Amino acid sequence: MSGAAAGAEHNPFEQFKKRFDNAAKYLKLDAGLGDILKTPTRELTVAVPVLMDDGTYRVFTGYRVQHNTAIGPAKGGIRYDSKVDIDEVRALAAWMTMKCAVVNVPFGGGKGGIICDPKALSQGELERMTRRYTAAIMDIIGPDKDVPAPDVNTNEQVMAWFMDTYSMHVRQATTAVVTGKPIGLGGSAGRSAATGRGVLATLECAAAVKKMKLKGAKVAIQGFGNVGGWAATLIAEQGAKIVAVSDIQGAIHNPQGLDVAKLHAHVKATKSVVGFKGSKPLDADKLVEVECDVLVPAATENVITAKNAKNVKAKIIVEGANGPTTADADAILDDKGVLVCPDILANAGGVTVSYFEWVQDRMGYFWDEERVNKELVQKMQKAFAEVHATAEQYKTNMRTAAYIVAVDRVASVTKKRGLYA
Repeated sequence: MSGAAAGAEHNPFEQFKKRFDNAAKYLKLDAGLGDILKTPTRELTVAVPVLMDDGTYRVFTGYRVQHNTAIGPAKGGIRYDSKVDIDEVRALAAWMTMKCAVVNVPFGGGKGGIICDPKALSQGELERMTRRYTAAIMDIIGPDKDVPAPDVNTNEQVMAWFMDTYSMHVRQATTAVVTGKPIGLGGSAGRSAATGRGVLATLECAAAVKKMKLKGAKVAIQGFGNVGGWAATLIAEQGAKIVAVSDIQGAIHNPQGLDVAKLHAHVKATKSVVGFKGSKPLDADKLVEVECDVLVPAATENVITAKNAKNVKAKIIVEGANGPTTADADAILDDKGVLVCPDILANAGGVTVSYFEWVQDRMGYFWDEERVNKELVQKMQKAFAEVHATAEQYKTNMRTAAYIVAVDRVASVTKKRGLYA
């Protein structure tokens, strides 16, 4: 593979466009309409000056991209990471458009981020950065415009600062401007486990298609943060064996299964899965190649590539992360007969419950967790059934089918609305 080709494989926005174009061929989509739907509607780059604890000033770079708002307000997380770049944010915003369309919630796609190392910042510095960033993007956000949420290295506290800053500017408490907030500030029950619960619901549907019993099935999970941690707990409750997990520090393996409850306690005490009693160290890069029935990549982009896809042993992949599999790896996994549940379907539990939170905030009436979980599972099951039926209809894989469903919905609304000129 040439350097240029390898670069394209790892550029997330190029990956999005490649998959979009593939789905557009099945739909015989007008090329001009396709260009409109691939192109982000708005991109904002802002300088975020921050007074540091030592009295000096630093200027961080922040982004907010609104990919598409044909169906409703932009929706998508904000990440704080040193690796944030504009193409990544564009791709994440575009995937959010597709994700919302797949599960049929009335949002478009948005995403934001600040280039920084949050671990090197104090709580006060994080708060000042968040508030300055919020003020800098004020003109394009709001409950009816663009509704941010937590993402990598952001959490409910960051969302509380975000909501408070926005509210101070508009002179009224506006809880619906963000989701993923603390319960007392209009957050939703069930939100923290939502993406992991969506992963489980998707896995249960996929296992039924593959005629696989989850009880006793071996599951490897890359990433043990909010998504991977909850997925491990919920999948283990179904009788599956979690045989390997990883985090940024490393990976561990036990083919007989890990005690997930004890592992959570270990991570809470040590801040890592590494060194967990009853496990052996594993090369983190090799986790996706572990002997297992189910693989859940729940960390970052581009972990299953043309280079290692041939070594994947799982029969089912459920993508808990955004963009963990490159387009070049898709064909290899297809040839191996792996059922891949794509990110824009499998990890849509988070945005689905974010939608529930937004609805609850707008009407000022809140649901109990049982209702949230029930409606989430129903949404995920319906979306899986629609994508699987589309895969059967077009005789294609689940990823292409998910894009067909999403692109068709967004294109249909766009055509009905017409082009303002």
